[in-house]
Amino acid sequence: MRRKIQTRPARALGVMAPLRLIGPLNGVYFRGEGTDEARAQSVHEIVDCRLVLALFDMASILKRHHIVEVRHFSMYRLPPPSWPPGKVADRHLGALAIDAGRFLKKDGQILDVDRHFHGAIGAKTCGPGAAPKPATAQALALRALLCEIVADRLFNVVLTPNYNEPHKNHFHLEVTAGKRWLLVH
Repeated sequence: MRRKIQTRPARALGVMAPLRLIGPLNGVYFRGEGTDEARAQSVHEIVDCRLVLALFDMASILKRHHIVEVRHFSMYRLPPPSWPPGKVADRHLGALAIDAGRFLKKDGQILDVDRHFHGAIGAKTCGPGAAPKPATAQALALRALLCEIVADRLFNVVLTPNYNEPHKNHFHLEVTAGKRWLLVH
């Protein structure tokens, strides 16, 4: 299947195939905070092509939920200065993860993970018995969206506010090259 993906090459230590998105993926924008000019220079906007493909497929789910934009905190994070040139990293150091914090709907509504997820550390995220407390409309919408993404197995690692305090304001969605397992918390 050929996908229409607007990117430009980037340079990034530890990233196998670094790119910058210059348009939407399958009709959905993925971008950090700030101005277009600031994002164009931010290292956090660099993404590995393998994550791009997962995000492209995730956009089909997002569109069913009327999401037109995902605001993230980062995709790429610089490895330490001692990182060996040519060594490919994983997770954020390899630009293989996105920390998605807000989902903007076509009608202008914003689903904010920090304000609307209503989870609890250690609580079940998806499946029977999993539910936000309180079960507001936004919390239910975020939970339905996330659990549909999980069901499609687009990412190997999915961490939510139910995992720990550092993840209280975002969904960490990660591609792990060469692995078939799935971790959701």
